[in-house]
Amino acid sequence: MRATRLLPVVLVLVLVVFSTTADGDSRDEVPEGLLYSTFSICAIDSTTNESGVAVTTRVPFVGRAVPWARAGVGAVATQSWTVVAYGNQGLDLLESGVEPGEAIERLLADDKGRELRQVGLIDMRGRTAAFTGEDNGTWAGSRQGEHYTVQGNVLVGHEVIDAVGDHFESTSGTGMPLAERLILALEAGQAAGGDKRWGYLQSAAIRVADPASPGRGGDHLSVSIDVGEHERPVQEMKRIYYATSRRLGYRDFSEIKGADVVELKRKLQALGHWRPDAEPIPEDPEFDVDRDLMREDPERFQAAVDEYRERSRAFNDAYALYDAETMDAVDAFREANALDYVGNPRGLVDRRFVDALRAAYYAKTGASVGEAAP
Repeated sequence: MRATRLLPVVLVLVLVVFSTTADGDSRDEVPEGLLYSTFSICAIDSTTNESGVAVTTRVPFVGRAVPWARAGVGAVATQSWTVVAYGNQGLDLLESGVEPGEAIERLLADDKGRELRQVGLIDMRGRTAAFTGEDNGTWAGSRQGEHYTVQGNVLVGHEVIDAVGDHFESTSGTGMPLAERLILALEAGQAAGGDKRWGYLQSAAIRVADPASPGRGGDHLSVSIDVGEHERPVQEMKRIYYATSRRLGYRDFSEIKGADVVELKRKLQALGHWRPDAEPIPEDPEFDVDRDLMREDPERFQAAVDEYRERSRAFNDAYALYDAETMDAVDAFREANALDYVGNPRGLVDRRFVDALRAAYYAKTGASVGEAAP
């Protein structure tokens, strides 16, 4: 059978080879080179029927080889001396009803390099199995728990595997999405020391399969993130996950109220987009309290300050809040000035909008933009 290999990656004069073949069978030949080290977690969520796998390593582009998940079937991690074909082959066996332990035995049955392999599997019944060959780099091993299996090699110690498993167990029953549980479990493993090879390029990846989600092109992968190389790949993967899934915490936000909103409304009103028939926005309340009263009559001074604060509060409530009416006016200006782009959120005030608004406003008022604009 003709054997082929993916292109090698050279890292600090060390050759890393992903050994596979056109049909996935390169098991007659034991390759030479550095172990493709990693730690990973395969898991399911029995409530949502999701299956997933997350992985990190000190070799770039780990997502191209190690993690495999299939909706309604389970997940596979094929690592160490990675036989990439074990991913789909393992999922095929699980889909046919073979339990994970037997699936591993079938995968490795004719593999002369089996002692260099590390494989973890989980099916949708929560059955798990992992294999760590005797020739894996120290430290290497695995741990299985309810609805998960963790495996890794060339680690600082068993504490990495334990940290991953412990954290995953700690989020059980919380309602946290499976993808988040997997990423945070990996993060705990990194905090415990992770891969012991310092100085190599690092990567991370996650795949989550969901029967209820079509994914892209019908692959049912609801989450598929690859961090090909990054100084802190797991943390970067977490950032991407939170940002792209719009999870709470990916951005800071609050009620928007202030002088810039007042300025926005004044300009939009002058251009006919916000309350064009209403009276112009009045000037901001001035602090016109006699400061000598601080010494002469503290009670009158405090009463005057309180009265100013009330006028200021009323002004801000009336004019300084970025409300739905103002968003509509912003969108009307954007549309009138060819700034209405697909994908823009409602009421988007960005640099392009601000530049166009200032130019239109100062053109109407006859002022020089360069002189008038802050």
